[in-house]
Amino acid sequence: MEFLANLASGFIGLFQKGGETFTGLVTGIVPLLIVLMTAVNSLVALIGPEKVEGVAKKAAGEGIAYYPLRYVVLPFLACFFFTNPMAYTMGRFLPEKFKPAFYDSAVSYVHPPLGLFPHINPGELFVWLGIAQGITTLGLNLGDLAIRYALTGLVVILMRGIVTEKISAFMWARKTA
Repeated sequence: MEFLANLASGFIGLFQKGGETFTGLVTGIVPLLIVLMTAVNSLVALIGPEKVEGVAKKAAGEGIAYYPLRYVVLPFLACFFFTNPMAYTMGRFLPEKFKPAFYDSAVSYVHPPLGLFPHINPGELFVWLGIAQGITTLGLNLGDLAIRYALTGLVVILMRGIVTEKISAFMWARKTA
């Protein structure tokens, strides 16, 4: 009899935990995302969609000269000002052929600058703080690591953007052929 009572208690407990998780999402991340989306849309409306689209159109230029603007400057600005996860919405102003590569660049840059700009991705701050604790325990300079990490991240997102753009173009060419 006690077995059945424990089984029933565990069964309902599973749903209670699910309800707690759901409540946490509804009172935590969902309102945050709604407010962030509203703020971004308001900011775009204040600046003027044509100006925002103008920057993206400039970044959408053809040729190697536009790679740094599209896969370094635009993702950096998006991550710095809009933070994770809102930064990815900046890709909406780019042509379809550049969206996968922009997303790859932006999503790859939400962790590297945490030592300098923790507001970018506070959800992963614990990772940086763990690294920081180890570095300070060794008596090494944390500022140097933070700068190197952020700069290396910029190089990596440029490479990822270029590679993802080439892969996307190849895949789309195969799909239409």
